[in-house]
Amino acid sequence: MKAYLGIDVGSVSTNIVIVSETGEILTSLYLRTRGRPIEVIQEGLKTAARSAPAGMIIAGAGTTGSGRYLAGVMIGADIIKNEITTHAVAASMLVPDVQTILEIGGQDSKIIILRNGIVTDFAMNTICAAGTGSFLDQQANRLNIPITRFGELALQSGKPVRIAGRCTVFAESDMVHKQQMGHRIPDIINGLCEALVRNYLNNVGKGKEILPPVVFQGGVAANSGIRAAFERALNLPVVVPGYFNVMGAIGAAQLAKETVARTKTTRFKGFAVTTLSFRSGSFECDGCPNVCEVVEIYEGDRVIGRWGSRCGKWDLEDAL
Repeated sequence: MKAYLGIDVGSVSTNIVIVSETGEILTSLYLRTRGRPIEVIQEGLKTAARSAPAGMIIAGAGTTGSGRYLAGVMIGADIIKNEITTHAVAASMLVPDVQTILEIGGQDSKIIILRNGIVTDFAMNTICAAGTGSFLDQQANRLNIPITRFGELALQSGKPVRIAGRCTVFAESDMVHKQQMGHRIPDIINGLCEALVRNYLNNVGKGKEILPPVVFQGGVAANSGIRAAFERALNLPVVVPGYFNVMGAIGAAQLAKETVARTKTTRFKGFAVTTLSFRSGSFECDGCPNVCEVVEIYEGDRVIGRWGSRCGKWDLEDAL
């Protein structure tokens, strides 16, 4: 049985999926990156190999996310693609007529606009934490409430409290003030959900034409309070797909399938990469005033990947 591997390496999570020839999700893993992407990729691949159906053959592999080049050279990816493309591809697979994708992860967020199945516009927020999952994590720690309970508590709110959500620092001080005023915890949490949604729409979604169907994906889509806040703000139904937290990896696997259909061969090294020794390093190029930081990855003592120079002088194109 042929199947396709997709890996999405982000700052917070590393997601691994195996998708069958017919599009069925055979394996779905959501792992914490913990600042150790090489180890987590190898651990995840070991788990994926153990859970794979007997007789399954990986016919192609793709990577995405901020660590896509690292993962790509490690496993021998057939395609290395940005998050915008992979998230759009996955959403189109699960919700074929999708027109708007709201994606919120732990450290960044994005909006993707599609028309007739083609990406026509997008925007990303990678600077301010107030529109990301880390914003909710910080407030959950402050309230001493597990982040997994935020959604259910938000839905218990009778009247959300308005929280200043433009900045995480102001939001925290405002939240403390609301607690001191005696507001109920569910109302404060619902206010935090509305603050995140307000920040997202005013920054990431500013100027975008948000049309249905609207798909909400990324780790924060697990929070039913955020979904409800989006539906109130947009006055539209919001669809959360079944594999909302690994959509980038699903898109990478689908693109790998399409790539291999053209090339008729795969560069995937196999699950044996879990036993190999990898390490990364970097150096500064002083060849011009840009002084680029060039990143390289070693398999044993051999450099298998190098990227980061603006001019491409040091890049190992054959490895990517």
